Amino acid sequence: MTNDAPAPAPAAPAAAKAQPRNPLHGVTLEAIVTALVDYYGWEHLSELVAIRCFTLDPSVSSSLKFLRKTPWAREKVESLYLFMLREQRREQQQQQQSQPPQP
Repeated sequence: MTNDAPAPAPAAPAAAKAQPRNPLHGVTLEAIVTALVDYYGWEHLSELVAIRCFTLDPSVSSSLKFLRKTPWAREKVESLYLFMLREQRREQQQQQQSQPPQP
């Protein structure tokens, strides 16, 4: 009896190619929370995403513990992160357009 089945392809390169346009791919949850805090601050962040870990004695570590256990909250935070990235791109484009051309 012969085995004519092809050998399985390596998973790592395929996984890297599977998400080339996913802005969340390779970004840790800690990096997401830190970027949001740097951009919005804890007070504004707690208004945008109404969860207690952003309101009462907020810290990155307590937020990470909660977000890792709570899928709906993590989704909201990831969505806000994507919105923040779009806002930053818009601001950057507006700054480039408002600058006079260099001779």
